Amino acid sequence: MVRVDLGLVVTTLGRVEPLNRLLGSLRGQLAAGDRLVIVAQDREAEIDALAAAHRSPEFTITVTTSERGASRGRNVGVAHLESGDFLLLFPNDTTWFPAGSIASLREHADDLDAGALTVVDENGPKFTLPAPGAALDRWNVWSVIEMGLLMRRSVFEELGGFDADIGTGAQTPWQAGEVTDLLLRMLAHRPDLAGRFRWLPDSVVVGGVADARGLSATERRRNLRAYGRGLGRLVVRHSYP
Repeated sequence: MVRVDLGLVVTTLGRVEPLNRLLGSLRGQLAAGDRLVIVAQDREAEIDALAAAHRSPEFTITVTTSERGASRGRNVGVAHLESGDFLLLFPNDTTWFPAGSIASLREHADDLDAGALTVVDENGPKFTLPAPGAALDRWNVWSVIEMGLLMRRSVFEELGGFDADIGTGAQTPWQAGEVTDLLLRMLAHRPDLAGRFRWLPDSVVVGGVADARGLSATERRRNLRAYGRGLGRLVVRHSYP
């Protein structure tokens, strides 16, 4: 088995405390060929200092910046990876990796072009993924969220990456759905990958936080409206009935 090199890309507005948890959870799990790019869209100096505190010969961390928007930042982060067909992951700055999760991921991902793994928070799995072996289609594609996506860099770049005009922080009303849009474009342009899409078993997980954590009722309603606009935009763009 050939060990796959991982390319992790994190976009952050400078939330140092949760990002510190993410980096701490990865220490000792990544190998020398893996790479992590942090795209700091605010508080870049503080993020630089945090990365320096965690960086080691086995833990290569690059910090860069971009204009606002999670999708835009992820695209910039992938472009900042050195040459190589990395298997990409897109954790949020609030994501964390349980002990052994990277090793478990590698067991299932050595020849993977695109796939998904389960994201859990304090309430349990955010989505229940289809059974391993199920083909990706227009209906189960909604089960994949950003921090659960796995995609080979060559496929990501062939598709043109994320649409920077949709998703969290985009300079448009469409504040959700960037990974769904990416996978629907993959189904259209690379239908051969639908049957090879890999749903990792539910024993392979990454940790997240509940969407409503720390938000007031007013902030929660504002976010839900923004997400609803984004998802509605996808229904129109991709001609759902």
